Amino acid sequence: MNDAQNVAKILLKEKAVFLRPHDLFTWTSGIKSPVYCDNRLLISTVESRGIIVKAFCKKLENLELDCIAGTATAGIPWAAWIAYEMKLPMIYVRSSSKEHGRQNAIEGFAASGSKCVLIEDLISTGKSSIAAAKKLQEAELSVLKVLSIFTYGFSQVDQLFAEAGISFESLSHFDILARVAYDDKVLDSKTLDQVIEWRKGVVFP
Repeated sequence: MNDAQNVAKILLKEKAVFLRPHDLFTWTSGIKSPVYCDNRLLISTVESRGIIVKAFCKKLENLELDCIAGTATAGIPWAAWIAYEMKLPMIYVRSSSKEHGRQNAIEGFAASGSKCVLIEDLISTGKSSIAAAKKLQEAELSVLKVLSIFTYGFSQVDQLFAEAGISFESLSHFDILARVAYDDKVLDSKTLDQVIEWRKGVVFP
């Protein structure tokens, strides 16, 4: 089993991803979905989160990095664990600047020109991840890539990141998770085909 399959298996085991193909979830965006992802549950696991942190570090081992950045709030614990393992400084990016004090959008310190990766727990539409990466760029930091635990793999996301000139990658993605769920008899073959077709056909509102 490769790392992407192993991460998918963890997401299902820890119930961080719910599959409900016959009773669709409604996302905040209005998208009707057979899947709902809540990776925040993973921070309370010990063995599983350790495996995921190691998978993150493996993805980053060949990059020349000066710091690890996390998105507030979901990316912060992962960025902290990764920074600790890699013995690197850590910063995090707020979704909006503070309204008081120094009105920071970025907390922590990284010198101008520092090379960083931005850690997310989930990439869905990609819009918040791109916005956070742009804040780092506006602070004169070099964002080598955005890296998340999981992504749905929507084609529109590929386009948005390409237009922004930002690289992104995830430890696992929806098609792999669906096939792991099929292998574990969570989905039958008909439902597997249905959820993969759903993923291909999603259009952002």
